[in-house]
Amino acid sequence: MKVALCFIISYEHQLNKEQIWRDWIEPNKDIINVYFHYKSYESIKSDWIRERALPKKYLVQTDYLHIVPAYLTLILYGLNHDNTNQWFCFLTDSCVPIISPLKFRELFYENYPFSFMGWREAWWNTSLVKRANLHYLQPKYHLANSPWFILNRADSQRCILYAQKNNDLYSLICKGDVANESIFAIMLYVQNSLRFVKNDDATATDWSRMMSSTSPYLFKEGNLKDKKFIDDYLKEKKYTMFLRKVDKSFPDSVLLEYIKEPSDTEVLNKRKNRIFWLHKKMIFIKYYWFFAYYFTNYFSIFVIFGIIYCLSKL
Repeated sequence: MKVALCFIISYEHQLNKEQIWRDWIEPNKDIINVYFHYKSYESIKSDWIRERALPKKYLVQTDYLHIVPAYLTLILYGLNHDNTNQWFCFLTDSCVPIISPLKFRELFYENYPFSFMGWREAWWNTSLVKRANLHYLQPKYHLANSPWFILNRADSQRCILYAQKNNDLYSLICKGDVANESIFAIMLYVQNSLRFVKNDDATATDWSRMMSSTSPYLFKEGNLKDKKFIDDYLKEKKYTMFLRKVDKSFPDSVLLEYIKEPSDTEVLNKRKNRIFWLHKKMIFIKYYWFFAYYFTNYFSIFVIFGIIYCLSKL
């Protein structure tokens, strides 16, 4: 099973920390696919990004306030491109990893069946604020979700199915501003799967030092306050993997402190050993359900034919 890192880079068509990402992905390249949604292929300067850019037929029109279709086309391409993609991690050009590659692998093997998305009831007055056009919906659908999250394969497929089967309602919600901060919770709620989502954020965002009424803090300096926020977030949120929004000027040296592997050999070996057994467990469960499914189906068919045969002899 693999992880799909799904980047939306519609503005400057680059990653603020491309080399950090490339170095971080390399040790886990056997379990990671990378996809980019963009506006203009000609605007992409990086060959590495160009090689991982979506085919043009998958591109959709987006802007700052209306970006949901980009999520879904990334899912659709990822589902078709590699049927082993199990996690779909949605990221921006200003996101960066803040755990080591080994820790990421451990979290994936340990939690691959789950989606991670912070969600709650909409905190704004839906009658006055027209976000996601929630004022047209019943109150039970007045939901909000974090905009950058991880969906497992099943939940990703549910979102595609919802958009196809309920296109009018999907389009109505998407026409509202920042629908990406509501529609995913709604789509999963309608299909009775939101309750199984881990209500936690995998991407750290500092809303305590907002840059504007709608934009979170932009990490630039890597100062003590920045480090304290990251340290505290990592301690409090055990599923944290990424950080946004990170400026190009943010010191690479600070990020490297977070993503480097443990220096303690004993700790490193314990983690590697745990990952080894988690992988074995993951493979066992995968094949167990495969054989259980087909054995049950064939056994049922055998029983049905047996009953038909017996009835024919009466």
